[in-house]
Amino acid sequence: MRIAVLSRNPRLYSTRRLIEAGQQRGHEMVIIDTLRAYMNIASHKPQIHYRGAPLEGFDAVIPRIGASVTFYGCAVLRQFEMMGVFPLNESVAISRSRDKLRSLQLLSRKGIGLPVTGFAHSPDDIPDLIRMVGGAPLVIKVLEGTQGIGVVLCETEKAAESVIEAFMGLKQDIMVQEYIAEAGGADIRCFVVGNKVIASMKRQARPGEFRSNLHRGGTSSLIKITPEERTTAIRAAQAMGLRVAGVDILRSNHGPLVMEVNSSPGLEGIEATTGRDVAGIIIDYLGQIAEHGQTRTRGKG
Repeated sequence: MRIAVLSRNPRLYSTRRLIEAGQQRGHEMVIIDTLRAYMNIASHKPQIHYRGAPLEGFDAVIPRIGASVTFYGCAVLRQFEMMGVFPLNESVAISRSRDKLRSLQLLSRKGIGLPVTGFAHSPDDIPDLIRMVGGAPLVIKVLEGTQGIGVVLCETEKAAESVIEAFMGLKQDIMVQEYIAEAGGADIRCFVVGNKVIASMKRQARPGEFRSNLHRGGTSSLIKITPEERTTAIRAAQAMGLRVAGVDILRSNHGPLVMEVNSSPGLEGIEATTGRDVAGIIIDYLGQIAEHGQTRTRGKG
């Protein structure tokens, strides 16, 4: 197959591993800088141009679209779909998962476990918003944040009110969530490919920190997940319509709670921790399911 990889940086570990895995299996792998691609949107003959020439002859496309370029990246991916190129993850599913509020609403509709979450616009509603999620301590998240940026733990209601007012004053959309103390600063990253969890790891925040992101100094270790956690991760990915996803789960006293569904999960941490050839599994899966012209919106919303 001829496979396009939408990625802004060919030196990134995840991009390099996907290219290596594809080439080892005899596929022609082409890296396309998402922001350098431009589109000819015409009836009956949509085109993508890149470096002065049209892109043609691709069988599949693997989107590795960074959060900061979600809008344009999804537009480019949508154009590939219109050209009949099979996407590993579809543009609608990616944009759905990148909208934190929308994704939680979709997960809620499917009955998937979530931390109690509040969302409001007016500063007048702050006291009731805090009560709604069970009071302090609580977590405040900026809707546009990634890798733990824009996530604040507030130990008291007074602190929570101040932080919420500050974010609202900056015209930032935020969510307020209950703090799951029993998780102990740890979460579980489940890597879903198709209808299977193919690898999982526990991420533990460093002492004095509650965010477990590896980019923020968290550590990872092997973990055996429960059947309920496995089912929750698969259902969460399916609710977004994602074929490949990283689903982050908290262990709570009332079962697994989904924190986030990532449409472009990094491969470095999961491969190093588990020793699994995750990139190879993704390429093998794509080879099994890719059909030219067969794109459809998975999930709803």
